[in-house]
Amino acid sequence: MGPDDMVLCAGTLPREVAFAERLAVASAAGFRYISLWGRDIAAARAEGYADADLRSMLADHGLGVAEVDPAWWWLPGAAGVSIDPSFDTEDVFRFGEHELLAMAEAVGARSLNAVDAFGGTWSIDQAAEAFAGLCSRAAEHGLLVHIEWLPWSRIPDLTAARAVVEGAGATNGGLNIDAWHLVRAGVTLEELAAVPGDLVLGIQLDDGPLAAEANLVEATLHDRRLPGEGEFDLQGLVRTLAAIGTTAPLGVEVFSDELHRRGPAAAAVAAARSTITILEESR
Repeated sequence: MGPDDMVLCAGTLPREVAFAERLAVASAAGFRYISLWGRDIAAARAEGYADADLRSMLADHGLGVAEVDPAWWWLPGAAGVSIDPSFDTEDVFRFGEHELLAMAEAVGARSLNAVDAFGGTWSIDQAAEAFAGLCSRAAEHGLLVHIEWLPWSRIPDLTAARAVVEGAGATNGGLNIDAWHLVRAGVTLEELAAVPGDLVLGIQLDDGPLAAEANLVEATLHDRRLPGEGEFDLQGLVRTLAAIGTTAPLGVEVFSDELHRRGPAAAAVAAARSTITILEESR
């Protein structure tokens, strides 16, 4: 892992930033990859860009797409959930499996990020079976798949996420290690050190206070901090990931209203500089 592997995650920029500007500021700040949500690709298409245009624009900026977010439909019962668009404030749930997999393939994405959005009564074994199916279908599009645990979900921590991944046994399946969720779930670096490095397929750096916020969902979407501006042991996290031998690209995902107010170019530069500082301090 190093500066040459950095990913500017979609949430680090304001949501309304157009596709072309996302690429320009990411490239100018020194990122090699970006991540995209389905809504970003849909917005670019609505501007009149064909998929071939999107791929050409990425190539012109020397960028790849590390991952597409989020796969929400894969767990038992989730695909049947109907969300009124007026309640879908993040514009997530209008993209079902067929559409999002096709989007990811269209932009040449490396991976798909999977989460538990709705919970349920399913067991870990049932989740593992569902994840194996998702990985199989994603493989048809040339995609890796990683689970990002959410502390308020039914896959709330590393133990649960690892059990699902290992139970599935898919060669293209693994874990996404997000620093914010790691700390809020109470996962220790010692626990992470016991994970085989090849299971870690995605990494997202961000920061925050050690004391948990009253509303975790609100905080994770609006109040994250740039790496080094909070109290997380990100240097220890980076050293641990390096020690287990992961080769996953290093994302910077800072959902922050304060950062977004700086504008996309300034946000991208701040994300790059703060992450490089953490990497240098981790050596």
